[in-house]
Amino acid sequence: MKKIYSVLVENRSGVLCKVAGLFSRRCFNIDSLAVGETDDPEVSCMTIVSSGDQRTIEQIEKQLNKKLDVIKVKTFDETASISRELMLIKVKYNKSNRRDIMEICEIMKAEIIDMSKSLMIIQICDVPEKIKLLINMLQSISVVEVARTGTLALSKCVDTE
Repeated sequence: MKKIYSVLVENRSGVLCKVAGLFSRRCFNIDSLAVGETDDPEVSCMTIVSSGDQRTIEQIEKQLNKKLDVIKVKTFDETASISRELMLIKVKYNKSNRRDIMEICEIMKAEIIDMSKSLMIIQICDVPEKIKLLINMLQSISVVEVARTGTLALSKCVDTE
């Protein structure tokens, strides 16, 4: 079972280390972690994806709420939230496979953002499953380097009147 935690924290040094330490001490795994400043420079948002059984998921939320630097913890169900991940992938290409790469990019809604005579960098922003699919599709072509962000998520928009 996977859960996405959106954790608002005080934006100061050492907070990331404390949160990561909480996971480490209790042997909870972090599948993905992304941290960035919010619209308030004093507050950062940590988006953490973790997996485990129901008890583990509940424990993580309880432990996060106990931390002094934590302002607010929200959990997102994958169906009630929008999540995205960004990936840059550098591939080596030649004349015989260039068209295949371009077709894959078109199908996957990925974008070629840089090229040389034998290398290209492709960018995709999508759900983690599609990111993994693109990696798998390009694996046979000679992937040189991959850089991925962690998952970012927000709850879906719901108008309340």
